[in-house]
Amino acid sequence: MAYDFGTIEPKWQKVWEESGAFHVERGGDKPKFYCLEMFPYPSGALHMGHLRNYSIGDLMARFLRMNGYNVLYPMGFDAFGLPAENAALKFGVQPAEWTWKNIEHMTGQLKKMGCSYDWRRRVETCNPDYYRWTQWLFLQFFKKGLAYRKEAPVNWCESCKTVLANEQVVDGGHCWRCGTAVTKRNLEQWFLRITDYAQELLDCLDSLEGWPERVRMMQRNWIGRSEGVRLSFAIDGTDLTMEAFTTRIDTIFGVTFVALAAENPLVRQLAAVSPKGDEMLAFAEKVMRQNEIERCAAGGEKEGFDTGFLAVSPVDGRKIPIWIANYILMDYGTGAIMGVPAHDQRDFEFARKYQLDVVPVIRPVDGPIPDGSSMDRAFEDEGIQCNSGQFDGLPTREAISKMALWFEESRWGKREVNYRLRDWLISRQRYWGAPIPVVYCDCCGIVPVPEDELPVKLPMDVTVLEGGGSPLPGASHWVNTSCPKCGGPARRETDTMDTFICSSWYFLRYTSPWSKDAPFDFDDVSYWMPVDQYIGGIEHACLHLIYARFFTKVCSDLGLLPKDLREPFTNLLTQGMVIKDGSKMSKSKGNVVDPDEIIRRYGADTARLFILFAAPPEKDLDWSDKGVEGAHRFLSRVFRLVEENLEGLMSAPSPMDVDSIGDKALRDVKRQIHRTIDKVTRDISKERQFNTAVASLMELCNSLQSLKPSSPEGWSVLREGVESLVLCLAPFTPHVCEELWSMLGKNGLVSLCGWPKADPKALEMEDVTVVFQENGKVREQLKVPAGLSKDQLAERVLSDPAVAKRLEGKEILKVIAVPDKLVNVVVKP
Repeated sequence: MAYDFGTIEPKWQKVWEESGAFHVERGGDKPKFYCLEMFPYPSGALHMGHLRNYSIGDLMARFLRMNGYNVLYPMGFDAFGLPAENAALKFGVQPAEWTWKNIEHMTGQLKKMGCSYDWRRRVETCNPDYYRWTQWLFLQFFKKGLAYRKEAPVNWCESCKTVLANEQVVDGGHCWRCGTAVTKRNLEQWFLRITDYAQELLDCLDSLEGWPERVRMMQRNWIGRSEGVRLSFAIDGTDLTMEAFTTRIDTIFGVTFVALAAENPLVRQLAAVSPKGDEMLAFAEKVMRQNEIERCAAGGEKEGFDTGFLAVSPVDGRKIPIWIANYILMDYGTGAIMGVPAHDQRDFEFARKYQLDVVPVIRPVDGPIPDGSSMDRAFEDEGIQCNSGQFDGLPTREAISKMALWFEESRWGKREVNYRLRDWLISRQRYWGAPIPVVYCDCCGIVPVPEDELPVKLPMDVTVLEGGGSPLPGASHWVNTSCPKCGGPARRETDTMDTFICSSWYFLRYTSPWSKDAPFDFDDVSYWMPVDQYIGGIEHACLHLIYARFFTKVCSDLGLLPKDLREPFTNLLTQGMVIKDGSKMSKSKGNVVDPDEIIRRYGADTARLFILFAAPPEKDLDWSDKGVEGAHRFLSRVFRLVEENLEGLMSAPSPMDVDSIGDKALRDVKRQIHRTIDKVTRDISKERQFNTAVASLMELCNSLQSLKPSSPEGWSVLREGVESLVLCLAPFTPHVCEELWSMLGKNGLVSLCGWPKADPKALEMEDVTVVFQENGKVREQLKVPAGLSKDQLAERVLSDPAVAKRLEGKEILKVIAVPDKLVNVVVKP
């Protein structure tokens, strides 16, 4: 019969589900392994990126089970977020209805893929049973002082009608979700103090040796540790001061202006006492409407406003103009800078535009002091101090250290460590998210909802508003409540939480999703955590991954996790994209391949095999219809190999020791079987090079197809080869391998069988190919017995007729033999 995947795949999916084959509990004698992929948003249907991610994860989980591990391999859905609200408007349905329908559809797709999840553990972040604990965790952060509310300049996406965390502003100033240019607004919002953990988040990166260095470097850069001096400038004629942070205190004598970010609160304070106050605020508003790319681009147009106020230099009393400048951002340092045009290119461009002084205070090591009036660009290299009073002549590194100490001793400033990382803005002005569990009381202020009243459920009887605004502020029946403290009238918080809050702890919930008294059971999470292998996209390097690390550290400090559990993910694999026609698959480009259609035409096993074979997991995968057809032909060949030899295989003798096989050709096949087992094992477990593992299995299949047994030992070798092939293929293509295992008369599921072990004796080479070189140049390749000594190898090679002919009449000066590798003969020129 032909390879009928349409019958085979549903058959074994049903067997797995009904037998609970992949259910797992903590404990037992087996070592644990937690294998996890980043869970999907229930967008409606899986795309090829999903298929690749989950094919990799399922391969790993199946391989580890077969190698004797107790494997936790769960799945769930990151179910809150904007797309559900957009769909509600588009299709006239409630976000909840759209989301739950998609969850069930995508669950069905994952089952058709053959993913070996423990489906009992499925979590959905929009489920009140889940977000009850998201809210509970928020309250623990609040009690610990890590959650707070303040007015601040925040990132605003006009398209999504909500604020964004810094990490969600990408590509130099655009919304991570819709790509709209982000602007700034001053709003009261909720934040989490992720900056309290900045140094630990940075330090722990060194321990994450199982992470790609690229991801660790992205996080180091995002956290952005810098050492410098925080200093104050008095503002002449006022009681106000301006604070700045600099890593180059050695340039303080070259300050010719100071500049404020448009969002800096000092701008409003100065405007309030300035005759130019209205102009000042208008300029600030204009700047805040610009996106980050426009404001920060190298060489971009610098715009400024002279406030008319003067700052007083702490070192020499000089009065320096205070400007508002568009290239200064509130997100870095203090939102104010000391302008040193001679030694900072952006300051230089600003100074030249507005005719401000340029005063060099560093000269090149081997050159004269630059002329500030004629410089055509800033001198930004290290050098020798000049025009800097008692510090003249010091090299840059020494000057920075001594001048920082001088500032502290003079009480003009203090040394401190600063971070690019800012506290995590978690408020969202949208409906479909976890409500923030606080109320506002005129008497008591901000009051947390009592834990025994959680969850604060989202109302389902509201209508999503056109244009994207949240309907919650208008839902008076939900908003109006009583104060838990005094019993008086109060209003609920109508902002919801950033969906990244929900995904910052889901991997902990998987360990005990049925827990009713806590977000997760301490014993369960202590057994299963950390995640041993995490798989997902690199686009979350400075989003989900850094947030999840933060949550894990806080939960550990709260006593919810073991004290020594500081990092959630031991190993991280970031898979590449799926490319077609030279571009990432997308509906807008018209190059999308529907996974359902591929599975319908070729079967899930074919889709999985092609994805795992077509490219190494970390590289982009070029989609190829011919490649898919080739994967399908290979599985058909494997099926025929078993079917056409079934009678002989069923009666074949057990595997024989390699030394007891008399036929050398059969011994060679036996050795290939065990070399393949060894290579596939290493490729999966250590190298994570699944494509080369498949290539080895294809080569083995070709050899087994060529084998035409005519003796008991021939059938024994074929049987061992076929069984090894099926076992090694099982994590890649589980359905067809279950069918073949059953056809071979085996009891139990191949998915739960032990992984084949390579026989060390069979791994020893019987023959090897060595190279003959003459004066270092390759002349011949010869097959010789493996394991010859240097003298034996030299004698064997030199006696070969082809080699003897090449050396005829030549004077041999030296013979160099490397066992199993080469013989190099040095002859007189």
